[in-house]
This record gives sequence, structure tokens and C-alpha cells, in this order.
Amino acid sequence: MKRIIITVTLIMTTLIAGAQNNDKNRDWAKFSRYAEDNAAVTVAPKVVFMGDSITEFWVNLDPDFFTSNNFIGRGISGQTSQHMLSRFQQDVIELHPQVVVISAGTNDVAQNNGSILHENIVSQIKSMVELARFNGITPVVASVTPCNRFFWMPEARPAQDIIALNKLIKAYTESAGVIYVDYHSEMMEPDGSLPQNYSTDGCHPVLEGYKKMETIVLPCIQKALELR
Repeated sequence: MKRIIITVTLIMTTLIAGAQNNDKNRDWAKFSRYAEDNAAVTVAPKVVFMGDSITEFWVNLDPDFFTSNNFIGRGISGQTSQHMLSRFQQDVIELHPQVVVISAGTNDVAQNNGSILHENIVSQIKSMVELARFNGITPVVASVTPCNRFFWMPEARPAQDIIALNKLIKAYTESAGVIYVDYHSEMMEPDGSLPQNYSTDGCHPVLEGYKKMETIVLPCIQKALELR
């Protein structure tokens, strides 16, 4: 019996140590996601779009919007504002864009990295804004796009949380003199969702949704460029 206990203990110790090592070796902020792409950039982009899956899928669904305008997308699915702040140096500053469009908050509301107060989400966005300005990049901050359900968390009803968060983001941008991109109010249904022609899962835009977003963000980018 003693030998069995010792064997089980050794197995459990090995499993725990392996799990700990895997966690230590995990690329938490996904610095590796765009490392090769960043190294291949030879001409500074006009704009970098920093975001989550909504930004990442945008590049996939309408790549011409980015290539024809000398824009670069640096969205990573599932990321929170904390992830984005961690990789902001590598995926924005070191690319030397004129403007950065920061789109964060959806996955914070979904608690992908744990529970977080709305005020602390805004603090992460504020830090990205300040980093951009310090490095001569004009920041533009976007609202969280409408969403009334998360397919990966079907019990959640995030619409009102997103509305509350957007109020804080907008108030911050007004106080800090930052251009605000209001996707939310121009795309929201009365229940806080995206219209069905803009999304099939209630949260992520389809191509028509992205085309609408482009009409909203382009004047804001132009304004930011004129202010430089």
C-alpha cells in the first residue's frame, strides 16, 4: 500500500509539474501571432487596427480594405484589453504607423481573462492611448460593437454591459481629446444586438457589417491624419 501511495504521489507530482511548465511556456499575449508578419513589414503602415476577433475577421473578410489603404490589422481572437496592452509595443509601436485604431472590450465583458470592472477596462485603453501618443502615433478609440450574446457563453446577455462600457469609453475620449469611433450607436438594434444582415452569431460582423464599419471609421481616420 505504501508503494502504491508513493507511486501515485510521484505521478501526481509529475503531472502538476508538467502543467505548471506548460503554463509557464504558454505565449499568454500571443506575441508569436504576428511576429513573422511584423518582421516582413518594410513600409510603415498608415494605420494599425489593434483588436480582437472582430478586427482579425475583418482582415480575412475584406482584405482589400486594408491593402488598398495601407492599413494593417493586428487583431487576435479572444483577446482582452490586457492582452492588447501587453503586445502594443510589438504589434503597433514598432510598426511606426501614423494612426492606431484601438478596439477593445468585447472579451473583457465576456470575462475571457477573468472578472474586470468597466473602469479597469478603460484604464487599459487609456494606457494604450498614452503609449501611442508618447511614440508619435495618433490614437483613435472605437466603441465596442453591439452584441447581445456570446456563442461561447450562451447564458450571457452582454448588451447592457456593453452600453455601460461604451459610455465610459466615450467619456474618457472626450476628456482626453481622443477621436471616438461610434460603431455602436450606428449599428445597434433596440435590444442591443447587431442587425441580422450584419451578423449571424449576434456578435461578429459579416462582410456587410464590416462594410458599414468602414463607412464609420474612415472619416475618423481622415480626421486623425489631418490633426497630425
